[in-house]
This record gives sequence, C-alpha cells and structure tokens, in this order.
Amino acid sequence: MGVKNLWDILESCKKTLPLHHLQNKRVCIDLSCWMVQLQNASKSPFCMKEKVYLKGLFHRLRALIALNCSLIFVTDGSIPAIKLATYRRRLNLGSEVTHKERNLQKVTSLRRNMGSEFSCMVKEAKVLGMALGIPCLDGIEEAEAQCALLNSESLCDGCFTLDSDIFLFGARTVYRDICLGDGGYVICYEMADVERQLGYGRNSLITLALLLGSDYSQGVYGLGPESACQIVKSVGDNVVLQKIASEGLSFVLKKKGSKKQGTLSKCNNKENSLDQEMNVNGSEYNLLRDDQLLQVINAYLKPKCHSADSDAVHRTLAQYPFQRAKLQQICSQFFEWPAEKTDEYILPKIAERNLRRFCNLRSTSSNLGLKLPLHEIPVKCPLSAVIKHRKVQGRDCYEVSWEEVDGLKTSVVPADLVESACPEKIAEFEEKRAQGKQEKLRKSRPKKSEKGSSLAEIDLKLQKLLRDIDMESSAAVHDASALVVISGNQTAATKVNQENQHPWLDPMSSAKCSDDIPWSEVGPSTTKSEVIDLLSPSPLRQPRAVSKFTQSNGQGIDVIDLSESETDVSPEHETKARELRLFLASIKDDIF
Repeated sequence: MGVKNLWDILESCKKTLPLHHLQNKRVCIDLSCWMVQLQNASKSPFCMKEKVYLKGLFHRLRALIALNCSLIFVTDGSIPAIKLATYRRRLNLGSEVTHKERNLQKVTSLRRNMGSEFSCMVKEAKVLGMALGIPCLDGIEEAEAQCALLNSESLCDGCFTLDSDIFLFGARTVYRDICLGDGGYVICYEMADVERQLGYGRNSLITLALLLGSDYSQGVYGLGPESACQIVKSVGDNVVLQKIASEGLSFVLKKKGSKKQGTLSKCNNKENSLDQEMNVNGSEYNLLRDDQLLQVINAYLKPKCHSADSDAVHRTLAQYPFQRAKLQQICSQFFEWPAEKTDEYILPKIAERNLRRFCNLRSTSSNLGLKLPLHEIPVKCPLSAVIKHRKVQGRDCYEVSWEEVDGLKTSVVPADLVESACPEKIAEFEEKRAQGKQEKLRKSRPKKSEKGSSLAEIDLKLQKLLRDIDMESSAAVHDASALVVISGNQTAATKVNQENQHPWLDPMSSAKCSDDIPWSEVGPSTTKSEVIDLLSPSPLRQPRAVSKFTQSNGQGIDVIDLSESETDVSPEHETKARELRLFLASIKDDIF
C-alpha cells in the first residue's frame, strides 16, 4: 500500500513516457507488486488454472527484453516488526497488538508463509525469470526498500512498484505501471520533480506518512491530505523531522484542534497532554509516543537491506544467459506450449536485444573516437542481412536474417535500430534491390507485351491498317495535276501524268492544236458522269466542272481537271490514320 493518498498528492508529477524510454536501462522490479497486479487482472478460477497471471508476466518480460532492458527481480523477505499490526489487518486476523508487541524493539520480524498460494505464484515467476536470464534478489525485509537502495546508489535506473513508500526509502525514479502493445507506455515519477514542483523532500514525505498513515503507522485521525500538506510545507523539509523528534505530533494537534474546538491549552504534565491528544484524535488508539515516532522514522531512513557492496547485490548485477531449453520446458509445463510456439515468442526478442547491445558497443566506441568499419569490429554483428523493408503499425521496420541465433532465421526489427547498429547492411540491401529491379525490368519486358497482344498480332494489325491506308490514298499518291478521262459510255478510265500528257490535253497549249480540233469549255455534261474508284468504295463525289474535247473523228470526250482539293485526304483516310496513331501510342511502352 505505502502512504495513504500519496499517489494523489504526487499526481501533478506523474509522467506518461513511451515504452522505449526503458531502452538500455537497468530496472528493479518489486515482484510481489507485479504479481498482485497481474493476479487482480485475472481472478477467475479459470484464469488461475490457466496461469494467466504468469502469461502476462512473460509478455511483459519479453517486451522489456527486446528493449535491452536489464531486469532485476526483488522479492520480500521477513515482515518487519513495525508492520505486524498492518499485516494482521490485511489477513483479517484482527488489528490488536499483544502486550509483548507494544514494545517494538523486543519484537523480531515475522517470517513469511512460503507455502501460501501467493508465495507459490512468486516462486513460479522467479523460475520463469531465471530461464530468461533475469536474476532475483531476495530482500531481507521490504522489497521496495531494497529497490530504493539500489536506485539511490545508482545501481539501477529506476524501480517498478505500486507501493508509494518507496520514495520514503530513498528512491529517485519510480515506475508505477506499464502498458504494452501499440503505443505502449510507462507511468513514471521522478523525485526531482516532486522536490521542484511540490517542495517535498524525503523528510517531508516521511512526515506525511506519520500524519496520513502508512504501513508503519495509523496517522492522525481526521487529518486530510490538504491539511497535512499545508502543515508540512509550513514547517519545511529540512527541520520537520527534528521538530517531530523534539515535540512529537503536538504541533500538528494544535493546528488541527484550532479548527475544530479552538486552541488546546498547553499542559506541562505529559500524561494530561496524551489524554488531550486522544480526545482530539477521537480514536481508540493513542498517538505514537516519541520513541515509536523515532522507530517509524528510522524504519524509513535505515531499512534492513543488502548493502550496495554485498555479495548478494554483486551476484544480482552479473549478467545471466538465456536458457532456451529450460524456458521451453517451463512454458510446456505451465502453458502447455510446444517448443516452436515458445521460440516464436521469445527468440525474435532475444535477437533484437543482442542487436541493441551491439549497437551500444559500436556507439560507445564511436564516442571514444574509435570508428571501425563493420568487418573490423572484434564482436561479430548478430545481423546477417536485410531482406526487405516493412511497415509494422505505421513504423518503418526491416525484415532481417540473423547470425548464430539457434532456432531463428528471420524476424522484423525497427528500421532505426538497424540504421544505428549496422548501416552497412542497409547499403548492401539497397544496392541488391537496385540491381534486382534492373534485372526484373529486363526480364519482364516480353511479359508486359503479352498483356495486350503478341508481337505477331501487333504486326498483323499494323499491316492491315497500313494496307487500308495505302488503298485509301493510292489515288492521291500521284501528282495533283493528273487527269482522269471518263466517257459517258466508256467502262474504263485513263490516268495521265502531267509530265507525259499530250499537248492536246493541256489547256494551256490548246492554241497550238490544229484548227480542226476545237477546244471549248462547257458546263456540266448532259451525260451522267461518275468517278469510279477501283480500289475501295467511297461516297459519291460531287459533280465537277469538265471540259469538252472533240477528237478528229467527231467523238466527244469529257476531260476532268483534278483540283488541289481532290488531293486532300479523305475523311476515311484521316480516321484510319488517327486510329493508327492511337494504336501505336498504346503499344509504344510494350514495344520499346
């Protein structure tokens, strides 16, 4: 539990940070708090039977492992003597304290029941953690106190716990909750923010525990968070504990009593003063005596923990290997998972952690001025090659293959991680992809032409269109001054080229003709005339102006002059030419 209402008091200092904030950090975990939290999320008998709480722990751990977050489990030891009354209340054993236990100095701590259901859950979590390479430090008494010591001694970067009294034990960075999945985050509190924004130091928080109540004290009855905060601020963090040690909580009672029933008269007699305190308190419990107040203060300032230089702490800070076979056995026993499913869950995370460690090594070397090419680094890069680019939940990633990761061939990792760890692999991938695109383009050209028509079909269409156009325009290929002679009763036409025509067909040279061959221009012939295109059908042409030529034998011949407009392209010719151009444009990309 911790201190009553303390999380509410610190609400303004709460920060929601993305999950990758924990990347490359060492974090202590109050294991009992996590197990309580996971157990509360799955209280049904079915969930307990299926060990849903342990599966939830497994998925939390694999997410943090992928971030190269070094984890340390910390468990509770014996129950402190000063906490026995609170422990009894939680177990519904009554809150009365025996006469022997009133003197806390003579009561030893109580050993926990290691055979309880909850203790068995904690044991299962420890076994799972050891298979994942997560060490466990068994605390002497309070687990949050041990976590706070490691944090205050800079042996870890933060602590996961639900107990707010961890700040009273000296913790500097506390993570209260964690959320996985898309947009995963952690809830973080920094003691530096508490000091700067609220003005509460460690001494002030201990005083709030005495006033509001905690695992070690009942607090002052009827005193709310706002009043307690005002009292602590009015005294000051530097002197508040000295004031309590010298005066007890009498100064608090004076401020509280002035609001309810006026200022209390000062009594020189200590027993009378305690009676008055009990009356103001309105509770069946007396306020803590001065010696009890000091014991509570010392319990926070000097908790029983493994020291920072102890062998137990040194063993915990060592790096432990991942035990694949053991994890497969545990998951098979607890979750009934086949080995393949266990590998599918954990091996990609282990590989990603190895890549982050390699990235850290390379970054450290670079910061020291040692910038080595990838092939000259003594430690081999765990990433073998980049296979393809991917998008995972809107985030740029790469599918990669791995070196020396037994049981794992490929997985997907964030693109920024690959860029930081081994940009050379990305350059190789881009180069191969460019070459592959060129080869694919060369190979795919014939296939693209098959989508429309084959080359043979295209050739046939072209020939047909060209043949039609040639047939349509064959008459227009000749010189514009060519003549077509049609007799009203004749069945054939004669085409005469201007260069080879006889003088008697040239109107300009008609004057040179003999007198017996007269030339006269007349209107439309009374005989029905028509122009016959022997190559392809076409609409009937409009009547044209003709010249009458009389031969020597007296037979008349109609001579038709082809004007320049006759050499213009016909509508059918234009239509087919346009079709040809459109067709060529449509197949241009396929052919070329």
